[in-house]
Amino acid sequence: MEFAVVVPSGLMRVLRTVGLIEGVSTVLLFFVAMPMKYIGDMPWAVSYVGMAHGLLFVLLWLLCAAAWAKGLPTKLTLMTMIGAILPGGPFYMDFKLKRYEAETAAASAPAV
Repeated sequence: MEFAVVVPSGLMRVLRTVGLIEGVSTVLLFFVAMPMKYIGDMPWAVSYVGMAHGLLFVLLWLLCAAAWAKGLPTKLTLMTMIGAILPGGPFYMDFKLKRYEAETAAASAPAV
């Protein structure tokens, strides 16, 4: 008999939400703030969006560590942390984390 470790749903919800917001901040940084800096001569855009993106990135890594401590598999944790570095990675990892949630919920549901 296999036991699935279920990461608290509140933590997973926060992890996935911060991941998506961090992914959006990457898109804003690359496709809005950087063109504003280099084409529109508005360097302040990168300063603000870059700072928000950096804070979200650090928060996402801290949440990954917390989820790992609560039972998130090491491979999925590392994939999420690496995905935060890659453009588009947080969107893909949201899909993977959502699937993990569904699988663990099904595995931990009482048999009828």
